[in-house]
Amino acid sequence: MFEECLNHVRERSPLVHNITNYVTVNDVANIILACGGSPIMSDEPEDVEDITSVCGGLNINIGTLNKRSIEAMHLAGKKAAELGHPILLDPVGAGASRLRTQTAVSLMEEIPFTVIRGNVSELKALAQGSTTTRGVDADAADAVTENNLDAMVRFVKDYAARTGSIIVITGAIDLAADADRCFVIRNGRPEMGAITGTGCQLSGLMTAYLTANPEDHLQAAAAAVCLMGLAGQIGFSHMQEGDGNSTYRNRIIDAVYNMDAKTLAEGALFEIK
Repeated sequence: MFEECLNHVRERSPLVHNITNYVTVNDVANIILACGGSPIMSDEPEDVEDITSVCGGLNINIGTLNKRSIEAMHLAGKKAAELGHPILLDPVGAGASRLRTQTAVSLMEEIPFTVIRGNVSELKALAQGSTTTRGVDADAADAVTENNLDAMVRFVKDYAARTGSIIVITGAIDLAADADRCFVIRNGRPEMGAITGTGCQLSGLMTAYLTANPEDHLQAAAAAVCLMGLAGQIGFSHMQEGDGNSTYRNRIIDAVYNMDAKTLAEGALFEIK
């Protein structure tokens, strides 16, 4: 199912504008390059409209906010919407502070996001106005589990219907849904949580997949989630004695770089509900 999505990214080399946080900006750029895309990083308000105009997709990540970058997000988002580009929102830490939550809500009110991707606590904060967000990480009390899976599938489908966006929740079990279909994805390794920025990297990678696959954005989003999780599995299998989370980060990027359609098709673990 996902082979065509991967091949389109390799063939079309989508140019992605990223307004992302400075903690992970280099890793986001590298993983977009690894998957076959091309990244541009710009968050200067006087620059972003021109930059997003020459790109095919826009990735907005609110991980490290300031007044200048917030202004840039609104300007770039409106320009991307005007041009009909796919736009992704990564509401890092929504629910953890008033500024983060208000920024995400304001962006969602003004910009028609193709995908909203975050952890379950962030998305519950935006959808329900209540959360147990622990900093920028999801709280264990919010986790998607086999026991609450049906309820969480209903939640993401409902939120997708309310927002008009594809909703992607990432965690031990990942969900990617529109109002009608939900991909339940079980790729990945728990050790990925020990690396700063795997979620940010996924948002950049996913924007490349959305940009290169306009025919089916939900399938493209699900393919990106499976690919990232599978890269985590492959990267971990190559770990050696003495390797730590820094090496693991590089092995994940290398696994994305070396991923082919056959490996993704055979390794993707998902069902559709």
